[in-house]
Amino acid sequence: MYSMTGYGKGEYREGGIELTAEIKTVNNRYLDIAVKSPKVFNAYEEVIRAEVRKKLSRGHADIFINFVDKREKPKNLYVDSPAAQGWYDAARRLKEMFPGLSDDFTLTALIKCPDVVRQEEVQGADEELVGALKSALATALDNLNAMRLKEGTKLSEDMLSRMDEIERLVSKIRTRAPLVAAEYRKRAEERMKEILEGVDYDEARLLTEVAVFADKSNIDEELTRLGSHILQFRAICKEERVGRKLDFLVQEFNREANTVCSKSNDLAVTDAALALKSEIEKVREQVQNVE
Repeated sequence: MYSMTGYGKGEYREGGIELTAEIKTVNNRYLDIAVKSPKVFNAYEEVIRAEVRKKLSRGHADIFINFVDKREKPKNLYVDSPAAQGWYDAARRLKEMFPGLSDDFTLTALIKCPDVVRQEEVQGADEELVGALKSALATALDNLNAMRLKEGTKLSEDMLSRMDEIERLVSKIRTRAPLVAAEYRKRAEERMKEILEGVDYDEARLLTEVAVFADKSNIDEELTRLGSHILQFRAICKEERVGRKLDFLVQEFNREANTVCSKSNDLAVTDAALALKSEIEKVREQVQNVE
């Protein structure tokens, strides 16, 4: 089981390339990836996303890429002809305006003029740089998942301990439920005797009323389904990607617990059912953190 919250970092330092990849993830219903990288990697953003999708299925992931390229490479210089012509024409006009000044405008001076000669910007990453990116990203993802797995183990232990408490409460309700109808009949008989003061009453009518009450308050099906949900929950917790399954299952837990509360006509059952709902809500909150 993996938590959706974590952090991972990977580095590549070889052959003059120093590249760092960092990943931070938080909860999200779906997989949402945000990439922040230098322009040189613009064409490889989908490559980055594809690598992340191999390791993550849910959550919001922020990817940060930084690098320094210290490799010795030939520098491509670009000569801006219109800019050079403009500076040259300006120099000639100034010479005409001030013929008495000495003319020291040379080729070296022209090269130093702004925008005449500049280094061409790198258009994209080369194969070695892309390899460095993938290597650092893979390390960052591995470190991220190691942290998420550790946190996920803690979440699993917490939810399973709450599942034990849920099972205890369901068992308590199951033990109490069969006694509710019998106690209702006893109270009804006592009220009838008190009201009628010794006058005989219709036993069949009383039994019918008790039977109707028992049918309306019967929660056997709900308790059976809760027992089944508990077994399913424990089985799912042994898997890796469990968030969506557990999210759906917790909704089913809530549905059954709400039905038990609505059918309850007994204080002890109601108290146990409310405690049950409280534990289910705590599990639901934890499930929101699971991938």
